[in-house]
Amino acid sequence: MREFSLPALYEVPSDGNLTDLIRRNAAQHPDVAVLGRKVAGAWTDVTATQFLAEVRAAAKGLIAAGIQPGDRVALMSRTRFEWVQLDFAIWSAGAVTVPVYETSSAEQVQWILGDSGAVAAIVETAEHAASVESVRGGLPGLRNVWRIDDGAVAELTSAGAGITDAAVDERAATAKADDPATIVYTSGTTGRPKGCVLTHRSFFAECGNAVERLNPLFRTGECSVLLFLPAAHVFGRLVEVAAVMAPIKLGCLPDIKNLTDDLAAFRPTLILGVPRVFEKVYNSARAKAQADGKGRIFDKAAHTAIAYSRALSTPRGPSLGLRIRHKIFDKLVYGKLRAVLGGRGEYAISGGAPLGERLGHFYRGIGFTVLEGYGLTESCAATAFNPWDRQKIGTVGQPLPGSVVRIADDGEVLLHGEHLFTGYWNNPEATAEALADGWFHTGDIGTLDEDGYLSITGRKKEILVTAGGKNVAPAVIEDRIRAHALIAECMVVGDGRPFVGALITLDEEFLTRWAKDHGNPSDATAATLRLDPELLAEVQRAVDEGNAAVSKAESVRKFRVLTRQFTEEAGHITPSMKLKRNVVAKDFADEIEAIYQG
Repeated sequence: MREFSLPALYEVPSDGNLTDLIRRNAAQHPDVAVLGRKVAGAWTDVTATQFLAEVRAAAKGLIAAGIQPGDRVALMSRTRFEWVQLDFAIWSAGAVTVPVYETSSAEQVQWILGDSGAVAAIVETAEHAASVESVRGGLPGLRNVWRIDDGAVAELTSAGAGITDAAVDERAATAKADDPATIVYTSGTTGRPKGCVLTHRSFFAECGNAVERLNPLFRTGECSVLLFLPAAHVFGRLVEVAAVMAPIKLGCLPDIKNLTDDLAAFRPTLILGVPRVFEKVYNSARAKAQADGKGRIFDKAAHTAIAYSRALSTPRGPSLGLRIRHKIFDKLVYGKLRAVLGGRGEYAISGGAPLGERLGHFYRGIGFTVLEGYGLTESCAATAFNPWDRQKIGTVGQPLPGSVVRIADDGEVLLHGEHLFTGYWNNPEATAEALADGWFHTGDIGTLDEDGYLSITGRKKEILVTAGGKNVAPAVIEDRIRAHALIAECMVVGDGRPFVGALITLDEEFLTRWAKDHGNPSDATAATLRLDPELLAEVQRAVDEGNAAVSKAESVRKFRVLTRQFTEEAGHITPSMKLKRNVVAKDFADEIEAIYQG
């Protein structure tokens, strides 16, 4: 099949914006808990009425500070209650939110704030404030910087005390569906992040249709979701807006150090995560079982869960013997695993990178179904996902209702729909390249089956996506590392892996000089020196220089020095010296595996 679509389940309001949701919730569900806030280590409920009041209070402060309709306001923070409050406060002031990853380097902060023309920034910590301050000289348009940990919300509330609720609501109504809601910067192959302009319509179409199609997962007053993904990421933003739209209770976690305890305390019915989270739960459970001398039981239980799930997809279903084994292991193993995930949840949604068929069947087999989806920043997160009642494990599901997926002649996945971004901020050339005749060219290769389920089989573009869902543009760090005299070539790896690594070749001419200067034989080669501590320390300095240009999540954590060069003759590079990544990855597969061993 070359094209597939589903009819829309939700009609986007033509004259509204996302702030309408919080006023609607306060009117229709005044006493329903729409958010959970952690206070002194305990979760407390925030009702729809309370949330509207707190959003208005912060919005008043922004208006008092001179924020005008259409102004861009940067928000740099971990995932916490204040992120959601301030995001809606920025919208209520008629402004546009510009998320910044809390791990971003000062160089990235300067580019995002400068390119977006942000007039104000709200940061979380002193470290974030220092990053902004270090580049403030290059940001003449930046007027205000507030710090959450230094009382930003209280400061804004106090500053706006003289502004009425009616004045806020009037300002909030200035934005219409087709006006920008946010500019989310995503990695680009040129090295400079590109600002994806997502409108209020984009989020309405995305979240409205997703909530309708996954309705049993979004029951008001019954369901809840714990968000521990970065709110600066479009996937985290989808969770935020969808929860408010439903509404269901949303809890925010700034880190996952005590994730198990927080899941047990919050007890979500729905978990949104990336494959790495589900891999860690599985690996931790298996390691604990082995440490307790129950490794064989766990492995048998896992095998049974996978077999049971696979049988669910067959006409005859699980055999009697398989059902009996499954019931036994449910008491011995599966129930305990579900308890680790909070005890109430039956579903999770995974995105950002492929989950893998084995884990998909394992989780469905233990009674906790992980619905895999696919999307990009440009598609306002999920553009395809597995429906709760018609899951096909191994695919990323059917298109978002109201949208179209088309497979081009060269296999590229093309998208069409109201959820798409309107273009790249200040970058008409990139916009024209990505959007043609209303179709977004994803750069990904895929197929559609006879039921319209999409499978992603490859990637035309060079962006890597780690197992944690982080998009990494290789060019930025590779260019920096390659600038070191000792380095000939560098290729960043990490697609679907837990962290970013690198394959590095050494400049043969400089290596001879370096070897001599460090007391090595003049005929020393990369093969004889690749494990030399002094040489590795020098390469590490080059890697550190590259890491300085990117966030922690994008930085190279391990590298391998290769014994031979990337050559045109071997097909590793083109005549214009561009890396053929697929060829390098194939020829040096063992070296890549060595990076991730252990």
